[in-house]
Amino acid sequence: MLELDALVNQVLNNCDIVDAQHAGLFSVCGLALRLRDLYKWEKGLEPWIERESSEILEWIGDKEQKWDKLAEKQLADITILRNKYDPFDARGINSVLESYGLFYGGGYAQSLKPTFFLATIEDKKEINGCTVYLLSRELARDLLTIPALTQDNCILIRQESAKLFLWDQIFYIKKSGRYALRFALEKYGLKDQNPKEIQRSLARIVAAETETYIYHELGELKDTTFDRDLWREIIATFPHTPVELLVRTVKDLLADTNHYGTLRFITKERKTASLAFYVAFLDGLIKEMFPEIIETFKEFTHTRNWHIIEQAVSVGYNTAKHYAEVISSIYQNGKQKNNMKWAENEIAKHLLEPLGLAQK
Repeated sequence: MLELDALVNQVLNNCDIVDAQHAGLFSVCGLALRLRDLYKWEKGLEPWIERESSEILEWIGDKEQKWDKLAEKQLADITILRNKYDPFDARGINSVLESYGLFYGGGYAQSLKPTFFLATIEDKKEINGCTVYLLSRELARDLLTIPALTQDNCILIRQESAKLFLWDQIFYIKKSGRYALRFALEKYGLKDQNPKEIQRSLARIVAAETETYIYHELGELKDTTFDRDLWREIIATFPHTPVELLVRTVKDLLADTNHYGTLRFITKERKTASLAFYVAFLDGLIKEMFPEIIETFKEFTHTRNWHIIEQAVSVGYNTAKHYAEVISSIYQNGKQKNNMKWAENEIAKHLLEPLGLAQK
């Protein structure tokens, strides 16, 4: 018989270990936001509920004390029905857990931070030849609030995390994205757009936007422009560097703009609100690489001309394709030279510096 509490505690223990060992990857503000999300999950709070600062600070203090004790610990195997599994053997673990309506996540996120979670399965379906799991209640998780991801060629939608993620995006949006956000919320019937109105509609909006998460991950799985194995190799070679950020951004832009991806789906289905959300939340390096969608969207709000959006998406795809080809070529040359520092500098000179992102 499956001992659920014991399983949850094992996963939580590994979550605490990786958080203890990798919290330093984040800026002070970045860590604070992630701790805030983790606190809300642990306490079972809705995304919009805010507790007294003193209560949160006490919780953070307790968490940091726990992390101090775990900083040198090794990740533990996951024991299920007396069988032990490596914590990264997600396929093996899920071969047992799926029959119990559970799904385990184990892998690496940005900067190669290990990440783990355990959730209940709400639904399982096939889209364009890919298996999609809709996950509901999260029983264990770490610092990372990830709404969607791929694992073992499957797409995972973490609905609890997606709800928290979208709320954070809405309420921490930059000034430049507010006009597109207003447009998106109006399309969902939110004329007033005060926090109470958004609270009442959040679950409905998350459910409606789930497809955009799915098609981003589908676009990533189906992408053949940036070889997946080579992409992983480059990330492993340059972890926690501007090169890693660039490589991940290029892959994301390819996933958004290729034939199977987010924006192709949005344009095909004429999902106006989803398009507005995409533009509203566009940030960081991808915003520098894909400025066409921002200006085109402004025109779209007046004309509702989907053809100009399709043209902008094609431009974005060609840009990402060019970056992928240049990165791949430089990296392969660096391997031949047995000089990864040369490759790093060349990528910085030809691609990062023109984007205003200098190599450290």
